[in-house]
Amino acid sequence: MKKILGAAVGSCVHIAGIINFLKIAENIGFETKFLGCAIDTELLMSEIVSFNPEIVGISYRLSPESAVKIFLEFKNALDASSFSHIKDNILFMLGTTKPVSDALAKAGILNIFSHVFTGGESIKEVKSCLLHEDLQNPLIAVPPQNLIDRIIYKNPYPLLRHHFGRPDFDETLRGIKAISESRLIDIISIGPDQNTQEFFFHPDKMDHRQDGAGGVPIRSAEDFRKIFTASRTGNYPLLRCYSGTNDIKKMADVLLKNINNAWCAVPLCWYNELDNRSSRSLEESIYENQSVMAWHAERNIPVEVNESHHWSLRYSSDSVAVAASYLAAYNAKKMGVKNYVSQYMFNTPPQTSFKMDLAKMLAKIHLIESLHDENFFSWRETRTGLYSMSGDFNKNKGQLASSTLLQMQIKPAIIHVVAYCESQYAAKPDDIIESSLIVSKVIENCLVGCPDMKTDPDVTDRMKQLTADALQILGKIRMLDIENKFDDPLTSPEIIGKAIRTGILDAPHLKGVKAAYGKSITMFFNGANFTVDKNNIVLSEESRLKSL
Repeated sequence: MKKILGAAVGSCVHIAGIINFLKIAENIGFETKFLGCAIDTELLMSEIVSFNPEIVGISYRLSPESAVKIFLEFKNALDASSFSHIKDNILFMLGTTKPVSDALAKAGILNIFSHVFTGGESIKEVKSCLLHEDLQNPLIAVPPQNLIDRIIYKNPYPLLRHHFGRPDFDETLRGIKAISESRLIDIISIGPDQNTQEFFFHPDKMDHRQDGAGGVPIRSAEDFRKIFTASRTGNYPLLRCYSGTNDIKKMADVLLKNINNAWCAVPLCWYNELDNRSSRSLEESIYENQSVMAWHAERNIPVEVNESHHWSLRYSSDSVAVAASYLAAYNAKKMGVKNYVSQYMFNTPPQTSFKMDLAKMLAKIHLIESLHDENFFSWRETRTGLYSMSGDFNKNKGQLASSTLLQMQIKPAIIHVVAYCESQYAAKPDDIIESSLIVSKVIENCLVGCPDMKTDPDVTDRMKQLTADALQILGKIRMLDIENKFDDPLTSPEIIGKAIRTGILDAPHLKGVKAAYGKSITMFFNGANFTVDKNNIVLSEESRLKSL
């Protein structure tokens, strides 16, 4: 059994950090010994010789000026000939404050420590440091470079994902390097500008006045390779990028070959005439989106179908959003997808209460995970809804933290962090790092223990109602195949398109869209979004569907 010796040195009596460090070590199999507080150099050296540990953990949390004197004395003791025969077999780790760490580095003393903890490290990082096969180089191993293995590697902590793409390409490269070196983000989602998404293969059609609008201008496969190279540092994050809105299979191939796209993100019913993000017809885009799902399934690449929150963003009823979530997962499964990334966007619309939001997500989970079998599994990904962010950054930080607490109720494998500033501008590296630290602390608190909100009667009742409503909607879609022309109506582009055009799937913000019904009216009552009639009376889902 490997041994660790711990002590707070000098006149420092702050021992909470070193005690926690030793408890983590004990929990993973180390034998530990704690000398106490205010330990002088002579006693520490004597105990190192007698205990003969593999690791010595030292804590000091007083002033930087006094730290330099104390650790210079310690360094001189280490360098003494009487100690040289054993010090090469020991790793020294320091727990301190950032000012002390900076002062020791400036004095040329910090290099006696293999690792320095300044208070922002997670339990996972401390464990990784202690358990690393090559303890002389803690935390340098490259984490798994595929999504599923990385989820398992980081469990019980969810992977953190963040969207990033600045209007300037070189600024984006620098930012990706900085984010990677922070070791906070496991997945960087590249945010390309609209010209990239729509006209990557048709540069002649680009409106260059719009370069950088909505993201980073990426104009070649080589640009993608440069982005990938910039990320090969720190914790070597996975990269992913949206599928594009035209030539989507060609784009999928570019992404796979140049950034090792961690998973495909593609809608089922969008990026077409419904939202004017391309000129594709509704039915044509559904077919093409399905073909992209199948293309990735053939290569055993996970797939995320961005569907449900598109309806909620347009203020559909909660029932329609739940039905759409199942429809998306069902289509992914039928296209051969084995690992499905199921995104649950909270706080969308922003008027949704925490209770009703959790109920909506639980209804989605109940339906989607009923599809699980030996060939299909869904991984839960959560995120804070951007609509819930205001112009006040302090309020946004509170929203980010509280939303993350709610998201942890469903035990996500991935959390898509939304920076507190994104209601105003595309996040910069410092914004992403700060937001990720907020989220990381909430996660740590929740993993220690959190009350179970899922058992609240209001939540369970609403979840049951939404599940029943969604099943009625899905049944109505199946019934559109009056002549039994299709083997599976729920995967037929013609039937799905008809469901949107006739209003089975509808949202108020689709008003005036030729490809949609666009006549539904919704209102919030007690934090939940319902379909109402012209007199603002809530319609049951059965009544709504009959009225069509």
